[in-house]
Amino acid sequence: MTDSHKVVFDNIEWINAGIGVRYKVHIHENQRLRIVEFSEGFVEPDWCLHGHAGMVLEGSFGLDFNGRTERYSKGDLIFIPGGEADKHKAVLRTGEKVTLLLFEIMDG
Repeated sequence: MTDSHKVVFDNIEWINAGIGVRYKVHIHENQRLRIVEFSEGFVEPDWCLHGHAGMVLEGSFGLDFNGRTERYSKGDLIFIPGGEADKHKAVLRTGEKVTLLLFEIMDG
């Protein structure tokens, strides 16, 4: 048990997850908060089927929804239901960088 419900991301180390992607994560039970940074060189190899809700903190990027790309910029909110119908991939243009805050429910 903790005395505070505050999550201090400044005290959490970055995890490098591959070329052009890193994140910080806080997990409590089945809830996960992540700050994710995508930058040039990131290529998502497979479609993501997980649901996400979040906000673009800095920068801009695109999400490819099975061939249809939507663009997001600082301040935009994102809500993606999980599943095949909403499968998606992050797409960055040359020189683009984006930082997202994501709220996620982890599968049991």
